[in-house]
Amino acid sequence: MDGKWDDSVATLRAIDLLDEKIMKSASFVILEQKFFELLKKEKMVAALDTLRNEIVPLRINANTVHELAACMISPLQPVQLEPSSQDTDGASTRSKILEKLQKLLPAALFIPGNRLERLVEQALDVQRDACVFHNTFDSDLSLYSDHQCGRHQIPSQTSQILHAHSDEIWFLQFSHNGKYLASSSKDQSSIIWEVKGDGQVSLKHVLTGHQKPVLTVSWSPDDRQLLTCGLEEVIRRWDVTSGECLHVYEKNGVGLISCGWFPDGRGIFSGMADKSICLWDLDGVELECWKGQRTLKISDMAITDDGKRIINICRETTILLLDREAKFERLIEEDEVITSFSLSKDNKFLLVNLINQEIHLWSIESEPKVVSKYKGHKRARFVIRSCFGGFEQAFIASGSEDSQVYIWHRGSGELLLALPGHSGAVNCVSWNPVNLHMLASASDDRTIRVWGLDHLNLRRKVSQSNDIAHLAHQFNGRT
Repeated sequence: MDGKWDDSVATLRAIDLLDEKIMKSASFVILEQKFFELLKKEKMVAALDTLRNEIVPLRINANTVHELAACMISPLQPVQLEPSSQDTDGASTRSKILEKLQKLLPAALFIPGNRLERLVEQALDVQRDACVFHNTFDSDLSLYSDHQCGRHQIPSQTSQILHAHSDEIWFLQFSHNGKYLASSSKDQSSIIWEVKGDGQVSLKHVLTGHQKPVLTVSWSPDDRQLLTCGLEEVIRRWDVTSGECLHVYEKNGVGLISCGWFPDGRGIFSGMADKSICLWDLDGVELECWKGQRTLKISDMAITDDGKRIINICRETTILLLDREAKFERLIEEDEVITSFSLSKDNKFLLVNLINQEIHLWSIESEPKVVSKYKGHKRARFVIRSCFGGFEQAFIASGSEDSQVYIWHRGSGELLLALPGHSGAVNCVSWNPVNLHMLASASDDRTIRVWGLDHLNLRRKVSQSNDIAHLAHQFNGRT
């Protein structure tokens, strides 16, 4: 860094354990910088001597040597080889030389920059991965004690009970920005709820117009619009701000049973009661329609963020992964009847609920395979839905017919919590994608429960952490 190039080269040559090829490459990097700094100081004779007697004998990188020679003749040397005109002392360029040497030399001889920081980060990563309750951002990790979150980081306390539907609530979903919650019910209505800054949830709009129970809802990519789908009926598109119905999508003689958005928000798709899949633009013009072996009354469909793959249940035990561009199909085959599924945020995993009271996690990035299984919840008669949630979607939550909400650690499959509170089957759950400590559940008891942190246990944990930090400061002589 001080420009002592000759001393640097001599040090390299004095290292006996250094491979000859590495030594020459590292020497070339140093001498090349020496050459340019001599040119910049207009010491042409010294620069020529360095090129002729030090660089050329290395016999490497002949093309660059020719370019260096050309720099002696023309002042318009290549920009990528010349120190910055604003870097008068060559400090920033020398830093880049140091980075090059770090890549060339063995770590035992030249410890990479920020090595201690990386080791600390790796240690924290190991602790975080080992913590099945981790549900906070990395900035919350501490070096004063081993990391352990505890159950208090998982939403487990009822913070609100929402009463507005007059019949069973079948589906609910948070918006992408976490500011809204939409629910659908057997009472033929959907409701848009607003999540306030303090975490309180309030009713925003009651959406009426369907003539049959509302099966499902779907948020537009920008969260400004909402789709609602009636049971073998129509799809309605709503404006979230005003609550106005903007369009009704229907097909003569054929009921619609699912709905979803194109990733760009310019069109929608739906599963039909005649086992076909249709795509429309926002004005209701049919763009595509596929006939298939789709199971009736199963309303789950998904499309990946790139718009290339449509995912739907095509038989009782089979999920179809359809590549729209390549017209290529892959199948997920289960041994039991599939009741519902959900797609992970990164589009790499599929969560599949089965009739035998199991939930399977499938990797679908390449050849589909089961990577984890979750058990413990109850399902006998109804469609029960599950979801991903929490920090980096590290948790799996599901409804259950025993009126509880179940939460597992995604990686280990360990059942972490069973949350009582509802008085009827819990049909659907949704984890707020922005507020990691907010979960909502929909039940046959006609209520929505909003779950938050157990603040009493959380305060105890924070107090313990502060005590440990205080002791650490004392032992380090900082008080």
